[in-house]
Amino acid sequence: MAQVIAIVNQKGGVGKTTTTINLGAQLAVLGSSVLIVDFDPQANATAGLGINRAILKTSVYDALVGRAPFAAIVVPTRINRLSLAPATMDLAGATVELVTAERREFKLKEALAQVRNSYDYILIDCPPSLGLFVINALVAADSVLIPVQAEYFALEGVGQLISVIQLVQQNLNPNLMVLGALITMYAGNQKLSAEVLSELYRYFPRKIFRVVVPRTVKLAEAPAQGKTIFEHASKSKGAKAYIYLTHEISKILNLT
Repeated sequence: MAQVIAIVNQKGGVGKTTTTINLGAQLAVLGSSVLIVDFDPQANATAGLGINRAILKTSVYDALVGRAPFAAIVVPTRINRLSLAPATMDLAGATVELVTAERREFKLKEALAQVRNSYDYILIDCPPSLGLFVINALVAADSVLIPVQAEYFALEGVGQLISVIQLVQQNLNPNLMVLGALITMYAGNQKLSAEVLSELYRYFPRKIFRVVVPRTVKLAEAPAQGKTIFEHASKSKGAKAYIYLTHEISKILNLT
């Protein structure tokens, strides 16, 4: 049965999608069967994996509202063993439809149950919010990974995110584990980044990944070309960081 990891931060532009795509790609390269769930109506993970949203006939939306079996919406990617449950703009409308639904917080978990035995890992790329979609992702997940940009304003709302995770643990998913906070866009020569790093340790004692994802042009270029960092610049610092992250996560989960 798959390990389900939700990649969450209500702040946009902190590297959630970049982390989801590249973690998924590296897990697949190492031999795991991986499904990425694009759970953001902006569909950045879908575009970042080179999938043309205009030609998609079904998406996560259809599985979420019961219009299609989950397996029917999954599409392959260029990377062997890496599949995608794509998003389209239709997903934005699902929030309204789910408001009055019974067990609305469990819709994603129930949908994923159809395919959970088909993968080793399921990675959920969450929208930049703390709304119903993120609650669904946290309920469906075994663990949560929190990318945090190494900038002062990126720390705003971290306390609120932790509170939401704790509420989900108390009321909806008692087995949810915080995998760790991942520092992204780190510029080691800047005093500000060092101060942010120090502050993060207050929020996440013993829960900070050792690897730090650097701020690099290559990481910014890759999704615009619909590629992973390994396809775009396999020898870059960004690629090495996500290789190290993959090993850290595998070690934490005791799967290697």
